[in-house]
Amino acid sequence: MNYRITIVTDKNNWINTYMPQWIEALEPSTREVDWVHDAAQMKHGDIAFYLGCEQIVTRQQLDLHTHNLVVHASDLPQGKGWSPLTWKILQGEHRIPVVLFEAAEQVDSGPVYLKHTMEFAGHELLGELRAVLAATTLKLCSEFIGRYPAIVKEAQEQQGEASFYPKRTPQDSRLNPESSIQEQFALFRVADNERYPCFFELGGETYILKIEKKG
Repeated sequence: MNYRITIVTDKNNWINTYMPQWIEALEPSTREVDWVHDAAQMKHGDIAFYLGCEQIVTRQQLDLHTHNLVVHASDLPQGKGWSPLTWKILQGEHRIPVVLFEAAEQVDSGPVYLKHTMEFAGHELLGELRAVLAATTLKLCSEFIGRYPAIVKEAQEQQGEASFYPKRTPQDSRLNPESSIQEQFALFRVADNERYPCFFELGGETYILKIEKKG
């Protein structure tokens, strides 16, 4: 392999923790790997991966690379939009598909190259959920690189009725103090203890609840 690869991630995205080790593994088999946090900093290359990236990428920026790839935790075109893993956990799902597809000007609409299904037992908290998603994401990206360019011929256009997930806000972590922990455990699982912890309001006061596994 002798490709120029660009990785674009938002500066404060959680997936950044997993990038250095993956890039180190990629570099011996590629000509160049460029990791940036701003799509405007991209140079010309062969393959661009947009991972944990909420930036709007222009047509001119997409044209810098032969292929522009995104990973999304839903079986597109179902589950387009924001935070699909979180929404699916809240819906009680344990088997969650992850797809790698070609970026297009219309969000989450390009042809799909690869799909893998994550399986969860139902007790995993946010850090564990993210670790599995990161491993799956990077596995799909590595497989695409390893099978490129032949894999391009295997692209499958999205089929079926589309559905969309809205962007989540800190208010989505609100608990109902009259409901049990068990009834709301899925919400605890997907809450970020630092950025958007679970909370409830009672007697005119607001209380924050954080969750972690013992030992």
